[in-house]
Amino acid sequence: MDDAAARSGARRWVVRESMGVATVAIMLMWPAGRWDWTAGWVLVGIYAIWVGGTAALIMPRHPALLAERATQRPSRGWDKIILSSFGLFTAACYLVAGFDVRYGWSPDMPKVLQVVGVVTVSAGYALVAWSMMENAYFAKVSRIQDDRGQTVATGGPYAMVRHPGYVGGSAFAIAAPFVLGSWVATPLGMVAGLMLIVRTGFEDRMLQEELEGYAEYAARVRWKLLPGIW
Repeated sequence: MDDAAARSGARRWVVRESMGVATVAIMLMWPAGRWDWTAGWVLVGIYAIWVGGTAALIMPRHPALLAERATQRPSRGWDKIILSSFGLFTAACYLVAGFDVRYGWSPDMPKVLQVVGVVTVSAGYALVAWSMMENAYFAKVSRIQDDRGQTVATGGPYAMVRHPGYVGGSAFAIAAPFVLGSWVATPLGMVAGLMLIVRTGFEDRMLQEELEGYAEYAARVRWKLLPGIW
């Protein structure tokens, strides 16, 4: 992919993700029946900051990565199922949290838990952005990018765990309902996070079997997600 094509694809990513921010806002505010829901706007704002920050950090460094993320679709059966499930449970989490605001299904959540949720979601997005900076092959879909000359990422957070992006992704999926203050949406966020953990196992096996040098890297960096646990 030449530089012009990469930058054009990166701009498509920015447009698509900006539309995603608007979609998340609608999924939260429409079921809530109001536009002055502070917690909902906090989550939307964190997402918007991540999109802007990622564009500013990654476009000058890895524009082809954003182009890859804007165009590729899952081709492996397990990846299609997991990504579809993740999207479904994430959307359900936002919708249920919105309806929770409208109908008052949940008891009030302590503010400290909401603050912890904000910190966790923000840290999760930051870890994903850091992982993208260190890994020019941080694709949205699970595939070996022979067409882009994929190599093993070993710097930054990859020196500690093999899948730091999934650590961040799972963190913000699980913590989002706490930001929104919705107990009834919490199980949906947890299942969405679990989908990414399951995907970690499948993707790690794919990389060990198909990406040159990954098995040696995995022997040096033992942990997939959490040091000392898995």
